Amino acid sequence: MARIRIPSTIVIIFVTVQTGFLLFMYARYSSFMPQSEEKPSQIHILILSSWRSGSSFVGQLFSQHPSVFYLMEPAWHVWVTMYQNSAKVLHMAVRDLVRSVFLCDMSVFDAYMPWKRNLSDLFQWAASRALCSAPACDSFQRTDITSELACKTLCGRYPFSKVEEACKTYSHVVIKEVRFFDLKVLYPLLTDPSLNLKIIHLVRDPRAVVKSREQSVKALARDNGIVLSTNGTKVEDSKYKVMQEVCRSHVQIYETATLKPPNFLKDRYLMVRFEDLVRDPLSEISEMYKFADLSLTPRLKSWIYNITHGQGPGKKKEAFKITSRDAVSVSQAWRNVLSFQKVKKIQEVCKGAINILGYQLVDSEKEQRDLTLDLVLPRRQNQFSWSSFNLK
Repeated sequence: MARIRIPSTIVIIFVTVQTGFLLFMYARYSSFMPQSEEKPSQIHILILSSWRSGSSFVGQLFSQHPSVFYLMEPAWHVWVTMYQNSAKVLHMAVRDLVRSVFLCDMSVFDAYMPWKRNLSDLFQWAASRALCSAPACDSFQRTDITSELACKTLCGRYPFSKVEEACKTYSHVVIKEVRFFDLKVLYPLLTDPSLNLKIIHLVRDPRAVVKSREQSVKALARDNGIVLSTNGTKVEDSKYKVMQEVCRSHVQIYETATLKPPNFLKDRYLMVRFEDLVRDPLSEISEMYKFADLSLTPRLKSWIYNITHGQGPGKKKEAFKITSRDAVSVSQAWRNVLSFQKVKKIQEVCKGAINILGYQLVDSEKEQRDLTLDLVLPRRQNQFSWSSFNLK
């Protein structure tokens, strides 16, 4: 049989063309395939804090933004339903609920609200501007600054299905939570490819937190019992045992995120001090917005100025409401209100957190009352040395 000789140059050209064609077809085919490395279309922000730390205020800074779907403490439903358990036991249920909300899957609430529901059945629903404007409610525009009172009056009877419908129309989903005490519990969410999660960790001087908690003793009693694992018994935190756990959690969260953190936490954690926020609101808020890929609008700038430059610290009955106040005075009120004996006790149980978060201890009542003495240390002096403090 005769053999046909094909010159080697022709073979090389043929193979090259064939390879190029295959690469072209692969590129076209792969462009239609789902890309596992692509980030989800929505950005997810978790405001991680503790009770009476200014988190409701920070939540409103995001809630009033026209690009944000916001919910305030949806895990309240978990704790109310399963209040006989400890916070540690409930971590998993809280995490699962938060993940579902981030993905706009509101069927997760079926376990906690099995009846036919309206918007008003959702905890603190009116704190969400997104649930007071279209498509959740037709009474307000997305660019409006809404108030809880007006929203409750006009939007409460809309069906619960509007929560999920509205959530899916926003570029950002923001949740404020006070019921996580360990950052590692959130690792599965941070590594979940269906989420694009960032964490804003809001902290406040523990002495100021105690002063604020004293305005809300009864409202916090059930949550205190869950924190202290009392099997459903309500607790008034007169011995600061809850504060000790809160302070310990802030230390754990901060150190986990900053001392040899896992790679997936890179550029996804921001710690904010309430005191810095009220002293220079626009600068701090601009930093938070940049972290969250949001822009500050002129209307929001005006609202933020007004809300932080009111008269006085606010009334006791407004403890859980966002009203116009002198924010700097609010942050320092504990220095005139608390006795030095209380301050000493708080400093004993929260010494590690006070040091690590960049606050100054006081050694006398004179130091406590002297408002010319700044007890909020500049962050740049502590940013890389906080871990050296003794956390006993």
